[in-house]
Amino acid sequence: MRIEPPSPLGRRRIAEPVPAADDRLPERADVAIVGAGLIGLSVAWRLAAAGLAVAVIERGRAGDGASLAATGMLAAAAEHEPGGEALLPLCLESQRLWHPFRDDLEAASGLSIDYRREGTLVVALGRDEVERLRFRHDLQRRDGLAVEWLSGPAIRAREPGLRPTVTAGLFCADDHQVDPARVMAALRLALRAAGGRLIEGCAVEALEREGGRVVGLRTGAGAVRAATTIIASGAWAGEGGLLPDLALPVRPLKGQSMALAVTPRSGGIDHVVWTEQVHMAPKGDGTLIVGATVEETGFDPDLTAGGLFALLEGARRALPGIEEMRIAGIWSGYRPTSDDDAPILGEAAPGLVLAAGHHRNGYLLAPVTAAAIAGLLVDGALPPVAAPFGLARFRSGETA
Repeated sequence: MRIEPPSPLGRRRIAEPVPAADDRLPERADVAIVGAGLIGLSVAWRLAAAGLAVAVIERGRAGDGASLAATGMLAAAAEHEPGGEALLPLCLESQRLWHPFRDDLEAASGLSIDYRREGTLVVALGRDEVERLRFRHDLQRRDGLAVEWLSGPAIRAREPGLRPTVTAGLFCADDHQVDPARVMAALRLALRAAGGRLIEGCAVEALEREGGRVVGLRTGAGAVRAATTIIASGAWAGEGGLLPDLALPVRPLKGQSMALAVTPRSGGIDHVVWTEQVHMAPKGDGTLIVGATVEETGFDPDLTAGGLFALLEGARRALPGIEEMRIAGIWSGYRPTSDDDAPILGEAAPGLVLAAGHHRNGYLLAPVTAAAIAGLLVDGALPPVAAPFGLARFRSGETA
Protein backbone atom coordinates (compact mmCIF):
# COMPACT_ATOMS: atom_id res chain seq x y z
CA MET A 1 0.00 0.00 0.00
CA ARG A 2 1.43 3.38 -0.99
CA ILE A 3 0.29 6.92 -0.28
CA GLU A 4 2.30 9.39 -2.32
CA PRO A 5 1.51 13.08 -2.66
CA PRO A 6 2.08 14.40 -6.18
CA SER A 7 5.72 15.47 -6.20
CA PRO A 8 8.78 15.09 -8.39
CA LEU A 9 10.63 13.81 -5.31
CA GLY A 10 8.16 11.11 -4.27
CA ARG A 11 9.12 7.42 -4.16
CA ARG A 12 7.88 7.05 -7.70
CA ARG A 13 8.51 4.27 -10.13
CA ILE A 14 11.23 4.80 -12.66
CA ALA A 15 9.59 4.96 -16.09
CA GLU A 16 8.97 1.41 -17.21
CA PRO A 17 9.28 0.11 -20.76
CA VAL A 18 6.15 -0.57 -22.75
CA PRO A 19 5.35 -4.33 -22.62
CA ALA A 20 6.83 -6.16 -25.57
CA ALA A 21 4.60 -8.03 -28.00
CA ASP A 22 5.99 -11.38 -26.84
CA ASP A 23 5.13 -10.75 -23.18
CA ARG A 24 2.32 -13.26 -23.48
CA LEU A 25 2.01 -16.57 -21.71
CA PRO A 26 3.97 -19.15 -23.72
CA GLU A 27 2.88 -22.73 -24.04
CA ARG A 28 6.39 -24.00 -23.30
CA ALA A 29 9.55 -22.73 -21.61
CA ASP A 30 12.75 -24.15 -20.27
CA VAL A 31 12.06 -22.35 -17.00
CA ALA A 32 8.83 -20.93 -15.55
CA ILE A 33 9.28 -18.61 -12.56
CA VAL A 34 6.48 -17.73 -10.16
CA GLY A 35 7.03 -14.18 -8.90
CA ALA A 36 8.52 -11.06 -10.52
CA GLY A 37 10.15 -9.45 -7.54
CA LEU A 38 13.85 -8.73 -7.22
CA ILE A 39 14.78 -12.40 -6.75
CA GLY A 40 12.55 -13.75 -9.49
CA LEU A 41 13.74 -11.20 -12.06
CA SER A 42 17.41 -11.55 -11.08
CA VAL A 43 17.26 -15.32 -11.50
CA ALA A 44 15.28 -15.00 -14.73
CA TRP A 45 17.72 -12.52 -16.26
CA ARG A 46 20.77 -14.68 -15.49
CA LEU A 47 19.06 -17.82 -16.86
CA ALA A 48 17.86 -16.06 -20.01
CA ALA A 49 21.36 -14.65 -20.54
CA ALA A 50 22.65 -18.24 -20.31
CA GLY A 51 20.43 -19.16 -23.27
CA LEU A 52 17.39 -20.68 -21.55
CA ALA A 53 13.82 -19.84 -22.56
CA VAL A 54 12.42 -18.17 -19.44
CA ALA A 55 8.91 -16.99 -18.56
CA VAL A 56 8.21 -15.06 -15.34
CA ILE A 57 4.60 -15.05 -14.18
CA GLU A 58 3.45 -12.38 -11.72
CA ARG A 59 -0.06 -12.08 -10.33
CA GLY A 60 0.24 -8.31 -9.82
CA ARG A 61 2.93 -5.92 -11.05
CA ALA A 62 6.62 -6.64 -10.87
CA GLY A 63 8.13 -5.58 -7.56
CA ASP A 64 4.94 -4.72 -5.72
CA GLY A 65 5.64 -7.12 -2.83
CA ALA A 66 8.88 -6.27 -1.02
CA SER A 67 11.14 -5.20 -3.88
CA LEU A 68 9.84 -1.66 -4.43
CA ALA A 69 9.18 -1.19 -0.70
CA ALA A 70 12.79 -1.96 0.27
CA THR A 71 15.59 0.48 1.03
CA GLY A 72 18.20 -1.25 -1.13
CA MET A 73 20.93 -1.72 1.47
CA LEU A 74 23.77 -4.17 0.86
CA ALA A 75 24.63 -4.51 4.53
CA ALA A 76 26.52 -7.72 5.25
CA ALA A 77 28.33 -6.17 8.23
CA ALA A 78 25.62 -3.89 9.65
CA GLU A 79 23.03 -6.69 9.48
CA HIS A 80 25.29 -9.30 11.14
CA GLU A 81 23.80 -10.50 14.42
CA PRO A 82 24.39 -13.29 16.95
CA GLY A 83 23.28 -16.53 15.37
CA GLY A 84 24.02 -15.28 11.87
CA GLU A 85 27.39 -16.98 11.49
CA ALA A 86 26.10 -19.64 9.08
CA LEU A 87 24.55 -17.00 6.80
CA LEU A 88 27.59 -14.70 6.78
CA PRO A 89 29.61 -16.51 4.05
CA LEU A 90 26.63 -16.30 1.69
CA CYS A 91 26.23 -12.58 2.46
CA LEU A 92 29.91 -11.84 1.91
CA GLU A 93 30.01 -13.78 -1.34
CA SER A 94 27.00 -11.86 -2.62
CA GLN A 95 28.56 -8.57 -1.55
CA ARG A 96 31.60 -9.54 -3.64
CA LEU A 97 29.38 -10.42 -6.60
CA TRP A 98 27.52 -7.10 -6.50
CA HIS A 99 30.14 -5.21 -8.50
CA PRO A 100 30.02 -7.49 -11.57
CA PHE A 101 26.25 -7.86 -11.14
CA ARG A 102 25.89 -4.06 -11.24
CA ASP A 103 28.18 -3.70 -14.23
CA ASP A 104 26.38 -6.41 -16.18
CA LEU A 105 22.93 -5.09 -15.27
CA GLU A 106 23.69 -1.51 -16.22
CA ALA A 107 25.28 -2.64 -19.49
CA ALA A 108 22.36 -4.94 -20.35
CA SER A 109 19.68 -2.38 -19.51
CA GLY A 110 21.33 0.93 -20.34
CA LEU A 111 20.17 2.27 -16.94
CA SER A 112 22.06 3.43 -13.85
CA ILE A 113 20.93 1.74 -10.64
CA ASP A 114 22.35 4.51 -8.38
CA TYR A 115 24.94 2.23 -6.76
CA ARG A 116 26.42 4.23 -3.86
CA ARG A 117 29.60 3.23 -2.05
CA GLU A 118 29.91 5.82 0.75
CA GLY A 119 29.46 3.04 3.32
CA THR A 120 27.24 2.63 6.37
CA LEU A 121 27.43 4.16 9.85
CA VAL A 122 25.86 2.31 12.77
CA VAL A 123 25.56 4.86 15.59
CA ALA A 124 24.86 4.83 19.32
CA LEU A 125 23.07 7.52 21.33
CA GLY A 126 23.83 7.34 25.05
CA ARG A 127 25.82 4.99 27.27
CA ASP A 128 23.51 1.95 27.10
CA GLU A 129 23.55 1.97 23.31
CA VAL A 130 27.35 2.30 23.30
CA GLU A 131 27.68 -0.86 25.35
CA ARG A 132 25.38 -2.77 23.01
CA LEU A 133 27.30 -1.42 20.03
CA ARG A 134 30.58 -2.64 21.55
CA PHE A 135 29.07 -6.10 21.81
CA ARG A 136 28.12 -5.94 18.13
CA HIS A 137 31.60 -4.73 17.19
CA ASP A 138 33.21 -7.60 19.11
CA LEU A 139 31.02 -10.05 17.18
CA GLN A 140 31.92 -8.45 13.87
CA ARG A 141 35.65 -8.54 14.59
CA ARG A 142 35.45 -12.13 15.82
CA ASP A 143 33.81 -13.10 12.53
CA GLY A 144 36.42 -11.29 10.43
CA LEU A 145 34.41 -8.29 9.22
CA ALA A 146 36.18 -5.06 8.27
CA VAL A 147 34.41 -2.64 10.61
CA GLU A 148 35.97 0.46 12.18
CA TRP A 149 35.05 1.84 15.62
CA LEU A 150 34.58 5.61 15.61
CA SER A 151 34.20 8.15 18.41
CA GLY A 152 31.29 10.58 18.46
CA PRO A 153 33.40 13.49 17.11
CA ALA A 154 34.78 11.26 14.33
CA ILE A 155 31.26 10.31 13.28
CA ARG A 156 30.06 13.90 13.30
CA ALA A 157 33.07 14.88 11.22
CA ARG A 158 31.72 12.52 8.54
CA GLU A 159 28.08 13.50 9.09
CA PRO A 160 27.89 17.01 10.65
CA GLY A 161 24.09 16.97 10.71
CA LEU A 162 23.93 14.26 13.38
CA ARG A 163 23.17 15.25 16.95
CA PRO A 164 25.96 15.69 19.53
CA THR A 165 24.29 12.88 21.47
CA VAL A 166 25.66 10.46 18.86
CA THR A 167 28.52 9.28 21.06
CA ALA A 168 30.05 6.36 19.15
CA GLY A 169 29.58 4.30 16.03
CA LEU A 170 30.79 1.72 13.55
CA PHE A 171 31.87 2.43 9.99
CA CYS A 172 31.07 -0.44 7.62
CA ALA A 173 32.98 0.62 4.51
CA ASP A 174 31.84 -2.31 2.36
CA ASP A 175 28.12 -1.94 3.11
CA HIS A 176 26.86 -0.04 0.07
CA GLN A 177 23.36 0.65 -1.33
CA VAL A 178 21.31 0.78 -4.53
CA ASP A 179 18.01 2.37 -5.54
CA PRO A 180 15.33 -0.39 -5.64
CA ALA A 181 13.17 1.37 -8.25
CA ARG A 182 16.13 1.69 -10.60
CA VAL A 183 17.23 -1.90 -10.04
CA MET A 184 13.77 -3.22 -10.82
CA ALA A 185 13.45 -1.10 -13.96
CA ALA A 186 16.88 -2.28 -15.10
CA LEU A 187 16.00 -5.93 -14.50
CA ARG A 188 12.85 -5.64 -16.60
CA LEU A 189 14.86 -4.26 -19.53
CA ALA A 190 17.73 -6.72 -19.09
CA LEU A 191 15.37 -9.70 -18.99
CA ARG A 192 13.65 -8.66 -22.20
CA ALA A 193 16.98 -7.91 -23.90
CA ALA A 194 18.06 -11.47 -23.07
CA GLY A 195 14.88 -12.90 -24.62
CA GLY A 196 12.98 -13.60 -21.39
CA ARG A 197 9.26 -12.99 -20.97
CA LEU A 198 7.49 -11.17 -18.13
CA ILE A 199 3.76 -11.80 -17.81
CA GLU A 200 2.07 -9.53 -15.24
CA GLY A 201 -1.48 -9.63 -13.93
CA CYS A 202 -1.53 -13.41 -14.29
CA ALA A 203 -2.15 -15.50 -11.17
CA VAL A 204 -0.67 -19.00 -10.96
CA GLU A 205 -3.41 -21.39 -9.83
CA ALA A 206 -1.59 -24.72 -9.58
CA LEU A 207 1.54 -26.64 -10.45
CA GLU A 208 1.26 -29.27 -13.17
CA ARG A 209 2.61 -32.71 -12.18
CA GLU A 210 3.24 -35.94 -14.03
CA GLY A 211 4.58 -39.07 -12.38
CA GLY A 212 5.79 -37.25 -9.28
CA ARG A 213 7.54 -34.50 -11.26
CA VAL A 214 6.54 -30.85 -11.62
CA VAL A 215 6.24 -30.20 -15.36
CA GLY A 216 4.95 -26.63 -15.39
CA LEU A 217 2.13 -24.54 -14.04
CA ARG A 218 -1.44 -23.53 -14.70
CA THR A 219 -2.84 -19.98 -14.69
CA GLY A 220 -6.16 -18.36 -15.45
CA ALA A 221 -4.78 -17.53 -18.89
CA GLY A 222 -3.61 -21.05 -19.68
CA ALA A 223 -0.83 -23.50 -18.86
CA VAL A 224 2.94 -23.37 -19.33
CA ARG A 225 4.90 -26.57 -19.68
CA ALA A 226 8.43 -26.18 -18.31
CA ALA A 227 11.42 -28.40 -17.58
CA THR A 228 11.94 -26.46 -14.33
CA THR A 229 9.53 -24.38 -12.28
CA ILE A 230 10.96 -21.91 -9.75
CA ILE A 231 9.03 -20.51 -6.80
CA ALA A 232 10.24 -16.95 -6.16
CA SER A 233 7.03 -15.40 -4.91
CA GLY A 234 8.46 -13.68 -1.85
CA ALA A 235 6.26 -13.49 1.24
CA TRP A 236 3.53 -15.40 -0.62
CA ALA A 237 5.74 -18.46 -1.15
CA GLY A 238 4.55 -20.00 2.12
CA GLU A 239 0.83 -19.54 1.57
CA GLY A 240 0.45 -23.22 0.70
CA GLY A 241 -1.89 -23.06 -2.26
CA LEU A 242 0.79 -24.12 -4.73
CA LEU A 243 2.86 -26.23 -2.34
CA PRO A 244 0.49 -27.90 0.16
CA ASP A 245 2.79 -30.91 0.49
CA LEU A 246 5.91 -28.88 1.32
CA ALA A 247 4.70 -26.55 4.12
CA LEU A 248 7.23 -23.95 3.09
CA PRO A 249 8.27 -22.05 6.27
CA VAL A 250 7.96 -18.52 4.86
CA ARG A 251 5.76 -15.75 6.29
CA PRO A 252 5.27 -12.00 5.72
CA LEU A 253 7.00 -9.61 8.14
CA LYS A 254 5.45 -6.20 7.59
CA GLY A 255 7.48 -3.00 7.44
CA GLN A 256 6.37 0.62 7.16
CA SER A 257 8.77 3.16 5.61
CA MET A 258 8.79 6.75 4.42
CA ALA A 259 10.67 9.08 2.08
CA LEU A 260 11.60 12.61 3.17
CA ALA A 261 12.59 15.33 0.72
CA VAL A 262 15.96 16.84 1.62
CA THR A 263 16.25 20.63 1.23
CA PRO A 264 19.22 23.04 1.47
CA ARG A 265 17.84 24.24 4.79
CA SER A 266 17.41 20.79 6.31
CA GLY A 267 20.66 19.34 5.05
CA GLY A 268 21.04 15.62 4.68
CA ILE A 269 23.48 12.75 5.05
CA ASP A 270 25.87 11.04 2.66
CA HIS A 271 26.16 7.63 4.32
CA VAL A 272 23.49 5.12 5.21
CA VAL A 273 22.97 5.69 8.95
CA TRP A 274 21.59 3.07 11.34
CA THR A 275 20.37 3.65 14.87
CA GLU A 276 18.80 1.10 17.19
CA GLN A 277 15.37 2.27 16.02
CA VAL A 278 15.66 3.08 12.29
CA HIS A 279 17.91 3.20 9.28
CA MET A 280 18.21 6.23 6.99
CA ALA A 281 19.43 5.99 3.39
CA PRO A 282 20.04 8.98 1.10
CA LYS A 283 19.11 8.46 -2.55
CA GLY A 284 20.23 10.17 -5.72
CA ASP A 285 16.76 11.63 -6.36
CA GLY A 286 17.05 13.90 -3.30
CA THR A 287 15.06 11.76 -0.88
CA LEU A 288 16.03 10.26 2.44
CA ILE A 289 14.46 6.86 3.06
CA VAL A 290 13.60 6.11 6.69
CA GLY A 291 12.71 2.54 7.56
CA ALA A 292 11.45 0.25 8.72
CA THR A 293 9.07 -1.07 11.33
CA VAL A 294 9.01 -4.79 12.10
CA GLU A 295 5.47 -6.10 12.54
CA GLU A 296 4.07 -9.64 12.76
CA THR A 297 0.68 -8.71 11.30
CA GLY A 298 0.39 -11.01 8.30
CA PHE A 299 -0.67 -9.41 5.02
CA ASP A 300 -2.00 -6.24 6.64
CA PRO A 301 -1.16 -3.29 4.35
CA ASP A 302 -2.36 -0.51 6.66
CA LEU A 303 -0.16 2.44 7.49
CA THR A 304 -0.49 3.30 11.17
CA ALA A 305 0.05 6.42 13.24
CA GLY A 306 2.19 4.44 15.67
CA GLY A 307 4.41 3.04 12.93
CA LEU A 308 4.99 6.37 11.25
CA PHE A 309 5.56 8.11 14.60
CA ALA A 310 8.19 5.50 15.48
CA LEU A 311 10.01 6.17 12.20
CA LEU A 312 9.97 9.96 12.62
CA GLU A 313 10.95 9.89 16.28
CA GLY A 314 13.69 7.33 15.67
CA ALA A 315 15.17 9.43 12.87
CA ARG A 316 14.80 12.71 14.79
CA ARG A 317 16.79 11.34 17.73
CA ALA A 318 19.86 11.19 15.49
CA LEU A 319 19.17 13.72 12.72
CA PRO A 320 17.31 16.86 13.85
CA GLY A 321 17.22 18.24 10.31
CA ILE A 322 14.35 15.91 9.41
CA GLU A 323 12.01 18.43 11.08
CA GLU A 324 12.53 20.67 8.03
CA MET A 325 11.97 17.90 5.47
CA ARG A 326 8.73 17.39 3.59
CA ILE A 327 7.17 13.91 3.64
CA ALA A 328 7.46 12.74 0.04
CA GLY A 329 5.99 9.24 0.39
CA ILE A 330 4.92 6.58 2.86
CA TRP A 331 4.34 2.89 2.20
CA SER A 332 4.30 -0.60 3.63
CA GLY A 333 5.67 -3.90 2.36
CA TYR A 334 6.25 -7.51 3.40
CA ARG A 335 9.65 -9.04 4.06
CA PRO A 336 9.65 -12.71 2.99
CA THR A 337 10.92 -14.27 6.22
CA SER A 338 11.79 -17.91 6.77
CA ASP A 339 11.77 -19.61 10.16
CA ASP A 340 15.53 -19.03 10.56
CA ASP A 341 15.71 -15.70 8.66
CA ALA A 342 17.85 -17.27 5.92
CA PRO A 343 16.91 -17.96 2.28
CA ILE A 344 15.63 -21.28 0.98
CA LEU A 345 17.49 -22.24 -2.18
CA GLY A 346 17.60 -25.30 -4.40
CA GLU A 347 15.53 -28.24 -5.54
CA ALA A 348 12.48 -29.09 -3.44
CA ALA A 349 11.07 -31.84 -5.69
CA PRO A 350 11.81 -33.14 -9.19
CA GLY A 351 11.31 -30.22 -11.55
CA LEU A 352 10.69 -27.73 -8.71
CA VAL A 353 13.25 -25.21 -7.39
CA LEU A 354 12.94 -22.68 -4.56
CA ALA A 355 14.39 -19.18 -4.31
CA ALA A 356 12.50 -17.74 -1.34
CA GLY A 357 12.69 -16.54 2.26
CA HIS A 358 15.32 -13.80 1.92
CA HIS A 359 13.97 -11.85 4.94
CA ARG A 360 15.47 -8.31 4.91
CA ASN A 361 18.51 -9.30 2.83
CA GLY A 362 16.92 -9.57 -0.61
CA TYR A 363 18.97 -6.84 -2.25
CA LEU A 364 22.19 -8.02 -0.65
CA LEU A 365 21.59 -11.65 -1.65
CA ALA A 366 20.19 -11.15 -5.16
CA PRO A 367 23.50 -11.71 -7.04
CA VAL A 368 24.46 -14.87 -5.15
CA THR A 369 20.92 -16.25 -5.42
CA ALA A 370 20.86 -15.69 -9.18
CA ALA A 371 24.30 -17.27 -9.53
CA ALA A 372 23.33 -20.23 -7.34
CA ILE A 373 20.11 -21.05 -9.21
CA ALA A 374 21.88 -20.60 -12.55
CA GLY A 375 24.58 -22.98 -11.32
CA LEU A 376 21.95 -25.53 -10.34
CA LEU A 377 20.11 -25.41 -13.66
CA VAL A 378 23.07 -24.97 -16.01
CA ASP A 379 25.81 -26.91 -14.21
CA GLY A 380 23.69 -29.35 -12.23
CA ALA A 381 24.57 -28.31 -8.67
CA LEU A 382 24.37 -25.43 -6.27
CA PRO A 383 27.73 -23.80 -5.52
CA PRO A 384 29.12 -24.85 -2.10
CA VAL A 385 28.37 -21.48 -0.49
CA ALA A 386 24.65 -21.93 -1.22
CA ALA A 387 24.37 -25.66 -0.53
CA PRO A 388 23.52 -25.34 3.20
CA PHE A 389 20.35 -23.36 2.48
CA GLY A 390 18.05 -26.03 1.10
CA LEU A 391 14.59 -26.85 2.38
CA ALA A 392 15.89 -30.08 3.96
CA ARG A 393 17.42 -28.16 6.87
CA PHE A 394 13.94 -27.55 8.29
CA ARG A 395 12.89 -31.17 7.88
CA SER A 396 15.98 -32.41 9.70
CA GLY A 397 15.74 -29.84 12.47
CA GLU A 398 18.94 -28.14 11.38
CA THR A 399 18.89 -24.41 10.67
CA ALA A 400 21.27 -22.25 8.71
